[in-house]
Amino acid sequence: MLHRRMFMAGSIGLALPVWAHHGWSSFDQERPLYVEGRATKVSWRNPHGELEIELPENLVLPPDLKQRALPRQSATVDGAALLTKAQLPTRRDRKWQVELAPLTRLQAWGVEEIKPGTPVGVLGFTFTGEKGDAVLRAEYLFVHGKTYGLRSSPA
Repeated sequence: MLHRRMFMAGSIGLALPVWAHHGWSSFDQERPLYVEGRATKVSWRNPHGELEIELPENLVLPPDLKQRALPRQSATVDGAALLTKAQLPTRRDRKWQVELAPLTRLQAWGVEEIKPGTPVGVLGFTFTGEKGDAVLRAEYLFVHGKTYGLRSSPA
C-alpha cells in the first residue's frame, strides 16, 4: 500500500509541469502582436528559452515591420500575412514574458543566447482576448538586426 501511494504521489508530481506548459492551441493565432523592448530576464534552458521584456512607455509598430524579409522555415507559415496583421497589445503591461522555441531549434537558427539588456522585438501570440498573464509565444524574433522564424527549423 505504501509503494502504491508513493507511486501515485510521484506520478502526480511528474504531471504538474506539463499542466503549466502551454501548447500553441492556448494562443490566439488570428491576432499577431508585436512587442519590443529590452530583455530584463533570460532563461536559456529546456523545454524552451524564455525572456522577460520591458516595453518602452510608448510602444509603436516599427514603420518597416510589414516590409521585413522573413527567413524560410520548414513549416508553412504565412509570415507576410502575420506582419501585415500585426498590432500592439491593448493591455498596458510594461513587462511581458516571451516563450521562445526549444533550445535545439534556437541553435539550428544560430540564435546566440540573449543577455539581459539586449534590445529585442517579437511577433507572436498571446491568450485569446489578452486574458491571463502577459505572455507572448514567439513566432518571429528580431535581435541584433536579424530575424529568426521560431515555429520550425530553417528550410
